[in-house]
Amino acid sequence: MEHTYPFVPYAPDRYDEAEMIRRGREFFEHVDRRRSVRFFSDEAVPRECVELAVMAANTAPSGAHQQPWKFVLIGDAETKRRIRVAAEEEERQNYEGGRLTPEWRTALAPLETTSDKGYLEVVPWIVVCFAEKYGLRTDGARVKHYYVNESVGIACGLFITALHTMGLSTLTHTPNPMAFLSEICSRPGNERPYILFPVGYAALDAEVPDLARKPLDEALVHF
Repeated sequence: MEHTYPFVPYAPDRYDEAEMIRRGREFFEHVDRRRSVRFFSDEAVPRECVELAVMAANTAPSGAHQQPWKFVLIGDAETKRRIRVAAEEEERQNYEGGRLTPEWRTALAPLETTSDKGYLEVVPWIVVCFAEKYGLRTDGARVKHYYVNESVGIACGLFITALHTMGLSTLTHTPNPMAFLSEICSRPGNERPYILFPVGYAALDAEVPDLARKPLDEALVHF
């Protein structure tokens, strides 16, 4: 068929049934070992690892292919300190200041989280993903973006998976409100903080809550 815009041939890999299932099971077993980590090593991590994870995030589908995300990479101690101080201030309002509802506290109890975010100064890298509420042309005109939350969420999922594949750990930290990240990272008004990711190796003595993931029969409905 004829196209108004450029198209190129696409021929994804295909496998026989047994190989599809083997690859699918192998991938599941790989990602099933991933856990959110709050105990990190201060061991250096090559910047290229984070860059590769962002490149993987860039392969995510997005509304009208507008890719409404921006990843900010932070490695200097002073900025990490500023982020920790600001994040803990907001979290103290949550945990000690009464912003968390009783239901929320009950849900968080098995995780034993607190307002202490000391790992933000331990990790070699902090990555903050910003969602672009709208785009900006070179003349300053706004460009409407579509399905921003969905698009950025998928990109962040790929980012997390890429880090795990390289043997790195992270945490989806969303201090609320997060406006301080826009100020610290000097981001423009069309971007809003979406997720803060501490990135590094898990500490040798790291622990995670003993949690079970939802089984298939609770996650999948055969209709």
